[in-house]
Amino acid sequence: MLKRLFTSTQLRILESNPNVVHVTEKAITYHPAFKVQAVKSYKEGYQPMQIFLAAGFDIAIIGAETPKKGLKRWRATYDKFGEEGLLMERRGKGSTGRPSSKELSTEEKLRRAEAKIKLLEAENGISKKARSSRKAGEAQTLTPSETFELIETTTRKHQLEGLIAYVCAAADVSRSGYYAWLKAEPVRQKREISDEADYQLIQTHFSSLKGKAGALTIKMHLERKDTVIMNHKKIRRLMRKYNLVAKVRQANPYLKMAKATQEHRTCPNLLERQFNQGEPGKVLLTDITYMRYGNGQWAYLSCVKDGATNQVPAHILSTSLELEIVEKTLEKLLSSMDYTIHPEAILHSDQGMHYTHPVFQDKVKKAGFKQSMSRRGNCWDNAPMESFFGHMKDELEYEDCQTIQELRQRVNEYILEYNTERYQWGFKKMTPDEYRSHLLTA
Repeated sequence: MLKRLFTSTQLRILESNPNVVHVTEKAITYHPAFKVQAVKSYKEGYQPMQIFLAAGFDIAIIGAETPKKGLKRWRATYDKFGEEGLLMERRGKGSTGRPSSKELSTEEKLRRAEAKIKLLEAENGISKKARSSRKAGEAQTLTPSETFELIETTTRKHQLEGLIAYVCAAADVSRSGYYAWLKAEPVRQKREISDEADYQLIQTHFSSLKGKAGALTIKMHLERKDTVIMNHKKIRRLMRKYNLVAKVRQANPYLKMAKATQEHRTCPNLLERQFNQGEPGKVLLTDITYMRYGNGQWAYLSCVKDGATNQVPAHILSTSLELEIVEKTLEKLLSSMDYTIHPEAILHSDQGMHYTHPVFQDKVKKAGFKQSMSRRGNCWDNAPMESFFGHMKDELEYEDCQTIQELRQRVNEYILEYNTERYQWGFKKMTPDEYRSHLLTA
């Protein structure tokens, strides 16, 4: 096995040599006949370098030490087994010293099975402290460092030193990574000592403030009272590590929005589930749904649906649930209607805080809509909108999207296809756009 990797050009050159059976980025498999001839030439007085050059090998590619090392292995096999040893595959049979994929003995298989069981038992019994830093909703998987620590503890406790490679493979980590982790033990010890000293400082102020202080407050106390400069990110890390949870009430964004300058008001239900009143633009239904994408990220889709045609004339996808999402949806709806509103137009929604917000209600009124709302906790009062979201999430593959831009593109494509290509059985087998044109013409 070579320590360096062959380039694609070097691989092609080596593959063209008739004395090579197979070559990878790391190793060359020589033809058995070449091995026999090389040993015989060596016994006749030729040097390894001369033999490989005569066989068409570029020493700059294979390395200056390769001929010498190769001949040494082949001569040992030839002296012990004769030509037969070189003409037959003898890897792992005492010929060249290379590892082999030999059949494991029953005892070895049993030992490996026991090692895997011990590892699984240790992983299942790992303390909650090791997982305490996980955020809600994250998969409860071990970090590489935790896995290495688990392997070290298990192998030491059950004397599995000879099975390190197997245990690492079973834990889905690299053996080199494990040994690098072992080598870094002094660094971890030094950091642990430093963390402990910093924790004592943080703990002093955390206790003096009766546990009602967050990282920023503690940072200010450290600077003002102890003249210690400590990054707030480090303080948060140490608070998580040592389970210091501040007893501070967190602000509720929804409650914060509800406490506007004016009181939020609900509106009466003007529809009474009469969604389809036969006139495009007369009944417009709206709502917001959640869409998860990427690494546990959330996006919010605000839509408007025409009750008479099932058309979706406006939608906004945002990463924020601020009031702006419904304001932009309303603006896009007006733009799609060329700011020409049906004289009896009704905008119907649930009693969500966005729709009860006085700022939004004022904009709806100025646009010329009558505002209607479902009864509290009654999803049937806005059933067509709920139905659209349900079908969209069943049909649209979006959870593999990694960015908001990718998710937005898929949603745009789906709604465009829904409006222009989705035939509706109850609407004379027309698409929403076609049925809208049909009603306007009629």
